[in-house]
Amino acid sequence: MAITREEVLHVARLARLALSEGEVDRLKDQLGNILDYIRQIDSLDTRDIVPTSHAVEMGTPFRDDAVHPFGDKEAILGNAPDRQDDFFRVPRIIED
Repeated sequence: MAITREEVLHVARLARLALSEGEVDRLKDQLGNILDYIRQIDSLDTRDIVPTSHAVEMGTPFRDDAVHPFGDKEAILGNAPDRQDDFFRVPRIIED
């Protein structure tokens, strides 16, 4: 299935990725190959296959919901590239 440059650029914009022209061309080819492979899988007859949510049967792991000490706040905040008081500052991602 062919994917267009415009579709690659649209997905890149949604993911907030800056791509070079070479990257756009390479991703266009790679994504097209992935979609072609998925089309091959879609052609398989799966009518007699029982749907499963996991390939391996496993239970749901639970743990007690307990309060634990957080650790050294200053050591943790010391890793922040930008900090304001006791908070990590991050770039704004929602546009007005």
